[in-house]
Amino acid sequence: MGIGPFAVFALLFLVLPTAGLFIGAFQDAEGNFTLANIAGLMTPIVANAFRQSIIVSGASAILGAVIGLAIAMALAGPGIPRFIRDGLLTLSGVASNFAGVPLAFAFLATIGRLGLVTILLRDLLGIDIYAAGFTILGTTGLTLTYLYFQLPLMVLLIMPAVDGLKKEWGEASAMLGATPWQHAWRITAPILFPSFAGAALLLFANGFGAVATAFALTGSFINLVTILLFAEIRGEVLHDPNLGYALAFGMVAITAVCNIVYLRLRAFSARRFR
Repeated sequence: MGIGPFAVFALLFLVLPTAGLFIGAFQDAEGNFTLANIAGLMTPIVANAFRQSIIVSGASAILGAVIGLAIAMALAGPGIPRFIRDGLLTLSGVASNFAGVPLAFAFLATIGRLGLVTILLRDLLGIDIYAAGFTILGTTGLTLTYLYFQLPLMVLLIMPAVDGLKKEWGEASAMLGATPWQHAWRITAPILFPSFAGAALLLFANGFGAVATAFALTGSFINLVTILLFAEIRGEVLHDPNLGYALAFGMVAITAVCNIVYLRLRAFSARRFR
């Protein structure tokens, strides 16, 4: 009885829509079975959209994972006051959910062509980042924008694993003559790697499925698969709902693989910590 409402909610808003897009991916406009939509995923514009999405989400996932791990290790250090740790974890929880139009506007107002940081760098330091080739509407700008919610999400994901590292392990390795770098390479790194890799995969899936931020920031300037999907289903120039279903089918397949590997790595990491 307790899980009944949730089961109904999941059925109506997760299971049935997913089943509908799977069916639509193999139908034409008249409802007949076809593989043309799946074949359409191999066309240059669609393949480029997938490649561009993988580049942006992969770059933001790698950067977010590395920097987030460093922040988590710093927060777990013995010299960090409790209020700083709690404050940064709370900030991470808020920032990891800050996306969409507000995030796009915030970055345009900060590092846009007339953004606050852009003007300060130009007037105070003589650095014109746009003259150097940077643009907020490009791959680099979108990656930096994604990093805003990827990095704090990584902190939240990896923090339990970092907290699970026992102080006694470092003391034991020091007593056996290991240097801090040897302890980090031979003990800390192997223990944290499954959690780190799983969290990085989850960040990739999170960035790969983001649409509101990219659309609000760049419109159709960057050919991302999420923006192309939106154009195929709701657009006026591009309008092929069944191809849109096929695009969603491909996205679900990629994110499903990432999540399955993440869950397996998480289970493996939990067994190692036990």
